[in-house]
Parts: sequence; C-alpha cells; structure tokens
Amino acid sequence: MGAKLQTELSRADGRLIDRRSVLIGVRVRRPGETWFKSQITDVTAIGFRLKSFMKLTADDDLWVMLPGFEGRRARVLWSRAHESGGVFERPLHPAILDHIIKISQ
Repeated sequence: MGAKLQTELSRADGRLIDRRSVLIGVRVRRPGETWFKSQITDVTAIGFRLKSFMKLTADDDLWVMLPGFEGRRARVLWSRAHESGGVFERPLHPAILDHIIKISQ
C-alpha cells in the first residue's frame, strides 16, 4: 500500500495537519510489558494511528518500535475498538518520516 497525502483540519487549534496513509508493521508495548505486533495506518512527524489487538486507553504511555529504529516513547490520545491515535514524545526527524513512508510503498 503506497503512502497517500491527507490533509485534515485539527479541531484543537485550527491548524492543518498533513498525514500519510501507510501500512507499516511495528511493535508496541506499555512500559514493563512485552512487545506486541501492531500496524500503523497513518503517520505524521508528531503522531500516528495504530491498529492493535492490545487493549489501549487514552493517556497510556507506549513504546513504539518503527522498522529499523529503536523504540520511541509515545502517548495514546484516543482509543476505540482496536484502533488508537497517539503522539510521539519527540517529533520524528524528517529523514525518519521519509524513510517510514518510503518503506510502506
């Protein structure tokens, strides 16, 4: 599945956020727990949408391991069914974001 640019108006502050539709296998875990296989279905430099069978709730702290990189800290912003939205503790470097998008194609 190739990456597709999507633009969505952020409800919180009225700014436009560019996000990429991707399908990337990742591993996630809460601190002190084991890694679970999951998928990121869209990504920006600051956040992601995650599909996972791991039960997540808003404000959960996570580690997200993107392919080829060490785990990155993140926080769950929302969750419903097996889908969650999260924000990285530190934004992805543009080169990392470009690499993640490229490998999803």
